[in-house]
Amino acid sequence: MAQTSPASLVNSRAAFQCALHGWYALHQRRLPWRDSPSLYKTVVSEFMLQQTQVVTVLPYFDRWLRALPDFAALAAAPEAKVMKLWEGLGYYSRARNLHKLAQAWVAAPAKPRTPAEWRELPGIGPYTAAAITSISFDESAAVVDGNVVRILARLTNEHRQFRDGTEAVKHFTPLADELIPGAHPGTHNQAMMELGATVCFRQKPLCLTCPVAEFCAARRCGDPETLPRLKPKQIEAKFVIRTFCLDRDRLLLRRGHASAKLLVGLHELPEASDLGVKPTAATLVATKRRAITRFAITEAIHAVKPTAALRATISRSDSLEWIPLDQLDRITLSGPHRRWIQELLKR
Repeated sequence: MAQTSPASLVNSRAAFQCALHGWYALHQRRLPWRDSPSLYKTVVSEFMLQQTQVVTVLPYFDRWLRALPDFAALAAAPEAKVMKLWEGLGYYSRARNLHKLAQAWVAAPAKPRTPAEWRELPGIGPYTAAAITSISFDESAAVVDGNVVRILARLTNEHRQFRDGTEAVKHFTPLADELIPGAHPGTHNQAMMELGATVCFRQKPLCLTCPVAEFCAARRCGDPETLPRLKPKQIEAKFVIRTFCLDRDRLLLRRGHASAKLLVGLHELPEASDLGVKPTAATLVATKRRAITRFAITEAIHAVKPTAALRATISRSDSLEWIPLDQLDRITLSGPHRRWIQELLKR
């Protein structure tokens, strides 16, 4: 099995860096956080891009910067405004952590600069700390995410099967650190991420136009698409019964409270168990399916009438509330639920 060892790749790193950086200078995408870059833009973009594609992030980033242009504005903003601006991006803990980070950054007498200092802030892990500090402060710290793991696995033709992405990141981080140049490490990190995002795809990588193809052992072997090898995720099925209850131009929703870590401040359609009802097949109005991390979720939505018993249940609840239909745009709904509600209201 042909293989480029990590040591031989490191020995060729000057030529590798030259090829990669030259390509990046000519072919990098124009992105708003790269135009007139700032620390704040870098931080916001890194939070938004976690587990989210660039094309999805672009309109959110523009709207966010117009509403909250700097750390001070974000720190001073009420949480409801922050969550509303984030609505639809998912993984809402990112928004709450970004809000807390801004407050901590504004309050800090000495601003963080090193990866270790940034990792003390909310929502900052090794990858985000390396990205922020290498781009904004020229810290020599390699970013290693799924894109970088894929590139390095193919460059070295590494056929070891990893338990998960975390194990793969740990394995390839020393090599990524060795490949970081002394000058402009942020440019190198962005070039690696850009290569993974636009050339070294998971499927059908563009090997013929890859700027570092000459260094890639997997390409010489003819099977780059099989790498990296990660143990398949165990998908768990979940079934949720939700309710759709209208009463005089009001919709019944459930609001996540402080104990609901993932949904605090967000509104969703209530579950049948919230209302103490047992819907029947005759009341089914929609069936929706979605995937979140390792869960394949089926959600059955049933129409429910606002009976006297239901009103009594609502009056005793601190999370159930009637929202006037003309106020739906003002509250923060999870993205899928807003789409489902709009669809059902049109009916």
